[in-house]
Amino acid sequence: MALTDSIARFGASLIESLHTRLELASLEIEEEFGRYANYFILSLIGLFCGIVTVLLLILLILIIFWDNHRELALSALITIFALASVGIFFYLKTAIKNKPRLLAASLGELQNDIAVLRQQSKTPDDSSDRSAPKNRGNREHRDSDVDNEGF
Repeated sequence: MALTDSIARFGASLIESLHTRLELASLEIEEEFGRYANYFILSLIGLFCGIVTVLLLILLILIIFWDNHRELALSALITIFALASVGIFFYLKTAIKNKPRLLAASLGELQNDIAVLRQQSKTPDDSSDRSAPKNRGNREHRDSDVDNEGF
């Protein structure tokens, strides 16, 4: 009966661990979709600013040959849109370059689980204590008990 209980507990623990890892993976995927949506929106804004810059530059060239101060206003607009476009694209370049790896936290947790399981497989099992002699009068057993309780 004890073997079936421990197998059932192991199975429940395994399913619970998988459930937790899948929840973490789904959260990471949602974050990644949000990040890509943000990149997409900023890319569209940057593209719009770039197109406006080109259109205003063309318009500036046409206006240069007309009357006096229209050039200054149009030059200022071109500069503002050009700087916005360049700034957005540089931000996107660094954000994409420095983004976290997809499912990095899930993979890290699985690595931690593997390390814990390997460590547990190297340590002696509690069943080995059951087979040990129960003689508490023996000095060796008293010393080892004191050492184990003192960490």
